[in-house]
Amino acid sequence: MKNGTVSRRCRCTDPCTNKDYGASCPKLKSSRRHGVWSVFQELEPDQEGRRRRFRRGGFDSSTKAQEELDKVRALMAIPEEDDAWGKIQISDLVESCLKEKEPLPDYDEIRRRIQTGQSLNIKMTVAEWLDTWLAGRKRLRRGGAKRYECDIRVHLKPHLGHLRLDKLRVHHINSMFDAINERNIEIQEQNAQRRAVRDELKATPWKGADHRARRKWLQAQLDAMPPFRRITGLNTQPHIRDTLRASLNVAIAQQVMPTFNPAAHVELLPGTKPKALIWTDERIARWKETGGKPSPVMVWTPEQTGQFLDFVAEDRLYPLWRLIAFRGTRRGESCGVRWEDHSAAAKSLEIATQLVQDGWEIHEGAPKTDSGVRLIALDDETDQLFRAHKARQQQERLDWGDAWQDTGRIFTQEDGSLLHPGKVSDLFERLVDAAGLPPIRLHDLRHVSATLMLAAGVDIKVVSETLGHSDTRVTRDIYQAVLDDLARDAAEKVVQLVPRARQRLTAVADTAAPATRRLPRLAPPRKPSESTEEERSA
Repeated sequence: MKNGTVSRRCRCTDPCTNKDYGASCPKLKSSRRHGVWSVFQELEPDQEGRRRRFRRGGFDSSTKAQEELDKVRALMAIPEEDDAWGKIQISDLVESCLKEKEPLPDYDEIRRRIQTGQSLNIKMTVAEWLDTWLAGRKRLRRGGAKRYECDIRVHLKPHLGHLRLDKLRVHHINSMFDAINERNIEIQEQNAQRRAVRDELKATPWKGADHRARRKWLQAQLDAMPPFRRITGLNTQPHIRDTLRASLNVAIAQQVMPTFNPAAHVELLPGTKPKALIWTDERIARWKETGGKPSPVMVWTPEQTGQFLDFVAEDRLYPLWRLIAFRGTRRGESCGVRWEDHSAAAKSLEIATQLVQDGWEIHEGAPKTDSGVRLIALDDETDQLFRAHKARQQQERLDWGDAWQDTGRIFTQEDGSLLHPGKVSDLFERLVDAAGLPPIRLHDLRHVSATLMLAAGVDIKVVSETLGHSDTRVTRDIYQAVLDDLARDAAEKVVQLVPRARQRLTAVADTAAPATRRLPRLAPPRKPSESTEEERSA
């Protein structure tokens, strides 16, 4: 390392040449207060061999200028003599401070970072690190990467992105979640206002000048309001925290920040996961009165499930509904199963792939979890339905001819194209409504399968493996209410084992057979030969 220099210069001008005297001004020798002090130090060349210098002036004394030079030389002396890369990094850091007119960094901090192999960018922000971390997550599934990106873009960057990574503290993260909860209250109030105006607009008649004027005013109010928005609920907030915690763990492992992870010490308001509830007669009556479901996750009774399966027995996708109802496959898994995954000899179906809906686009992906890759057994009737469905699919292939799309899937459109999971959910809701049954989601039909297996006395470990859960605790947590009902049923059976002289009253409920109706169907794809007269004329 070459020696640096400290010099004194001024801006006095030579009247003969109109040039600055610089260090040769006569007043510099006669007055110690004339001019300013500056430092000069040769830095390490950059990776391309370009020469670099550190020049900084404006010091009012030689002592302060010498202190600045000593700082530069101390920083440059931190790397070992044979550490060429470390010397270049130090010179890069010093040059950056010079260009941005910032003070030199702390010696002890830089020395610690050099010794531990950390980045010398001590001003890296949370936003910069989150981008770096997400870009390095190459093995993430598409859905997981999108969820991380959403957490970072919507919540973490707006609230924490401007903070320095090494200065992030627990109270910063607490403030973020406080702001999210306050925003939730604002969104709920705005949604309630919009809903009230919308309902009044629907209830206002069309006829009459006063009514038309009222409707026009209400429509203007509705247009001026924000659209309906979803809140960031208490069950979503832990995922935001986990995203931040995972990124900071990597930062700590790579020694980009201190070994304290503030996200790991954030306490959130407790959320409640929805429990699966059975549609009892009392709950159905309450639903008919209010229109509200007792829980987001509702499950049919065996009798209701039988009514639905009888109602859709003639539907083209009946084997799919039966598969979900009895084997508990997920929506994407059901739409994505292939004929090569079905073993007619073993009467089994391997779940090895699924159709994932991203927005409205669909793509093929692996099951949701590693435990989602599984082999499920099929009952005789379901296996026979699969064979009949294959024969029907072969006939459809002949009918469509060259327009047939060979996707290899078990469940397809009539032309062989992929079933869109979103369209399947819409069709299921229309079928449930047409059957006159209490509403459940298509995913709830998977819960029905778990309920049936538990009610049949199947071991919970077998139920968990059939559903593709990673652990039996997941199954117990979701179906705790169902397990409570089974426990009460077991208590009744224990009592019935003891003979008593007192008679018990029993009630028999009559069930009416479902009426034959025309079933809703997916919109069929159009054959090339079925173009309309307008299209042919065009």
